[in-house]
Amino acid sequence: MVKYIISPEFDQHKCTVHRIRSFVRRQGRFTKGQKQALKKHWPFMGLNYEDKPVNIATIFTQNAPIVLEIGFGMGSSLVTMAGNHAEKNFLGIEVYLPGIGACLAKAHAAKLSNLRLMYHDAVEVLQNMIPDSSLNIVQLFFPDPWHKARHNKRRIVQPYFVELIAQKLKVGGIFHMTTDWQPYAEYMLSVMSKVTEYQNLSSNSDYLPRPKMRPLTKFELRAQRLGHGVWDLMFKKKSLLRTIVITYINYDTY
Repeated sequence: MVKYIISPEFDQHKCTVHRIRSFVRRQGRFTKGQKQALKKHWPFMGLNYEDKPVNIATIFTQNAPIVLEIGFGMGSSLVTMAGNHAEKNFLGIEVYLPGIGACLAKAHAAKLSNLRLMYHDAVEVLQNMIPDSSLNIVQLFFPDPWHKARHNKRRIVQPYFVELIAQKLKVGGIFHMTTDWQPYAEYMLSVMSKVTEYQNLSSNSDYLPRPKMRPLTKFELRAQRLGHGVWDLMFKKKSLLRTIVITYINYDTY
């Protein structure tokens, strides 16, 4: 079954710790089809939260590189990527329950076997459940930019978060972020540039063209029609045990 709550955190005195979260749980319109998909397909494609490390590779039917996507929305892009790249395993984390249902329905219709979903806080999943050096790619597409200055602290891209991602990536693994809000893109770039574990894959040390692996969504197409920009940032986890030599990478396929 899906766990509908986020486990509270406690301090040494067993008092609840209220940490700032980067998301707001939205109920939204939960359609009959989404509810049916959740009930029918979750046992096969859903992964329940555990507060201990798990062997991520064992939850898939094949031994393959693992791509983690944080906040997949309604799942269209994630399902498309999983369908186009059967040679990879995909794990999606989302806190919007109708989105979970919609993604399950699409994944079932596409007959995917390389996709698993979680309904939980991604930070807690990374902290407690994902083993270190186990992920090949982490994707964060169009996260909430929290536009107002007083809300900037709620942005998921913070020094602690990107260092946590680096801890979970394998050496050579990629952290791929995308936003349609330029101030957030500049903020992301600033945060990432200060973390020594990463190497920017942009030859200009800023942004990259959209990789072919990332599908164009209706949201993005609409933004293009309105003349809005989209910024892709891709950083590779480098080895700290030796000098890093910048090499060419085909970021269209990574």
